[in-house]
Amino acid sequence: MEHNKFMLLFIYLTSETYAKVIRFKEEQFYLDPKTAEKLRFPSIEDESTILLSVIVPAYNEEKRLPVMLEECLDYLEKKLNSDPSCTFEVLIVDDGSNDKTTEVGLSYSKKYGCDKVRVLTLSTNRGKGGAVRLGMLSARGKQLLFADADGATTFEDISKLQNNLKELVKDQPMDKALGLVCGSRAHLEKEAIASRSFFRTVLMKGFHLLVWLFAARSVRDTQCGFKLLTRPTARLCFPNLHIERWAFDVELIYIAEYMNIPTGEVSVRWMEIEGKFKNRSCMELASDGSRLDPDVATVFHWSLES
Repeated sequence: MEHNKFMLLFIYLTSETYAKVIRFKEEQFYLDPKTAEKLRFPSIEDESTILLSVIVPAYNEEKRLPVMLEECLDYLEKKLNSDPSCTFEVLIVDDGSNDKTTEVGLSYSKKYGCDKVRVLTLSTNRGKGGAVRLGMLSARGKQLLFADADGATTFEDISKLQNNLKELVKDQPMDKALGLVCGSRAHLEKEAIASRSFFRTVLMKGFHLLVWLFAARSVRDTQCGFKLLTRPTARLCFPNLHIERWAFDVELIYIAEYMNIPTGEVSVRWMEIEGKFKNRSCMELASDGSRLDPDVATVFHWSLES
């Protein structure tokens, strides 16, 4: 208990009130693999030119990324063929990978064209939150979705989020309205607890308690990597994010709550995917938990400054 008090005090005294967004020069451009030309990314401050941007943060995802992209692009292409107004882009953000994540992304850019698929390769690893933020700041859509590269969430469930977003913004133009919809696995919680070890359950409950006490209270599942927001919401929230690691979702939701941005939560289909985070040891999970606690405390710190 005393340790936690000292940790909160240390973070309060040393954290910065205003977020810093660092972007290197080479991260301002994407490659057209057909012409080998480097083109400048647009800015979130620009007017939207398409309906939907899908931001996919990816770190060492050369194996799992193709499965996600196949499902995502198949769905989006069918939507576009049935309704020409459903224009889209998929923006893969390679978060400083050591494998061929960028090459995999560029193969889809070559196949579909760089108007539909673009790759933003970061010079250094930022963390998931940092990757999502730079992707959002480079997107063209009226609506912006970020989705995990592992494909754990059934992509066509984006339609549920889009319907909820329309309800939130009501009759306002999507380009002018504020709104955030979070995909949720909360309906799967009982089943998950039944199959999860006691230690994992304690970590999960502890994290949820910290989030509820110090940060977001309007969303049950803050960590589902499937969230949809309007362009004005992205303009407001992402330049103000302090957290660049896994708990950035908590701060995003906190900012939305603080600014009275209409927020929704919609159940999505989700399945456990083989890969980096399945079957991890208790020690590894505990290590992740110790990193999440300071992130939640960071949100608490700047909320006091607000």
